Amino acid sequence: MQNIVIVGGGAGGLELAVRLGKKLGKPQKARITLIDAASTHVWKPLLHQVAAGTLDSHADELEYFALARKHHFEFRLGRMDGLLRAQKQVTLAASIDEDGVEVLPRQTIAYDQLVIALGSQTNDFGTPGAREHCVMLDTPVAAERFHRRLINSCLRAQAQGKAAGEGRFTVTIIGGGATGVELSAELHMTTKILSSYGLRNFDPEKDLKIVIVDASPRLLQALPERLSTAVALELRKLDIEIHTNEKVVEISKEGVKMASGTFIPSSIVVWAAGIKAPDFLKDIDGLETNRGNQLVVQRTLQTTRDPAIFAMGDCAACSQGEGKPLVPPRAQSAHQQASMMAKSLVRLLQGKSLPEFTYKDYGSLVSLGDYSTIGSLMGAIASGSVFIEGYIAKWMYWWLHKHHQIAVNGAFHTWLTTWAETINWAKNPRIKLH
Repeated sequence: MQNIVIVGGGAGGLELAVRLGKKLGKPQKARITLIDAASTHVWKPLLHQVAAGTLDSHADELEYFALARKHHFEFRLGRMDGLLRAQKQVTLAASIDEDGVEVLPRQTIAYDQLVIALGSQTNDFGTPGAREHCVMLDTPVAAERFHRRLINSCLRAQAQGKAAGEGRFTVTIIGGGATGVELSAELHMTTKILSSYGLRNFDPEKDLKIVIVDASPRLLQALPERLSTAVALELRKLDIEIHTNEKVVEISKEGVKMASGTFIPSSIVVWAAGIKAPDFLKDIDGLETNRGNQLVVQRTLQTTRDPAIFAMGDCAACSQGEGKPLVPPRAQSAHQQASMMAKSLVRLLQGKSLPEFTYKDYGSLVSLGDYSTIGSLMGAIASGSVFIEGYIAKWMYWWLHKHHQIAVNGAFHTWLTTWAETINWAKNPRIKLH
């Protein structure tokens, strides 16, 4: 029996494991194994809500072991740290708990076909002080750590009383992409709600300053300019300070220094300015990688130097054709690649040729919390795009999350989950208060 190993349980990797489990695992045509360093899955586009406290990650997370049992694949807990191509093995680092006790020893997992779907991590571009003084918003653990720091800062502001400027603190967000923009709006909303829970001396309008810094000429540089302009207008209405065309050169305990000489005193700094594939992937066992540590793949998603190894999602550098940019690192890209990869691996076992990946851009949505949702739908008409905002865009943003849940857990389970979310929304506080 063939061993198909998937490393990474993000949006693409988990969807692929579920699809292959149904197609190959259930009829026992292949053994499907999913590997991830965490035991639970949280949809990454929602991490800004976890950070702001508007989403409880423990309520939204999915258990890999339970999903594996339900969908006929195996789950192995561990963090990939190496590759032995000659032996066709993946190496996993030992798992250590919070007390420093070894839970699992180093492991090696054999494969016949390997799919690397490790996603991405924050890229600080070597900026001095970034690792020491910034929260890197790329995991649920980091998002929860930021939320605790935010709550503590609000409590300090409350305790220090109403003396002019005495309790004021600044949250500076490095990066004006979707994560930075969405986080800023969620923070504004969260602190307004928090102040209503007995923090009478904390006024978010006076005691909190939110700043976004980006090196590009405008926010959301990768998205249509009309969308960028609309988002910037909404954020300025919320009194969120925006600095574009500003390169950050140093982060210190006191704040953020920019190349222009501008210094922003900051209590909390979030780095959301760029992404890269995990560092250990760089030229791993002779595979071709680019400057962002992404594995270079053919249009079939096979790596250029080993046809038995595939890569997909943020950690894959997949060309869209001559003179065109790489497939963008978005959740919709990972979803489309997972869908094709499931068909490809079935065809591979049948001795058939593999299809080539073609990315379809269905547009972009940016959520500004309860204030607004703005987006553009690509391909909705014969040419160009359709600009949407308000409740229609907000509903579509919600539906993207539900679509992912359906792909992973099925329509009936997602329906039950949605009812549970509705009940929790009615009985729990609007935000997480700890």
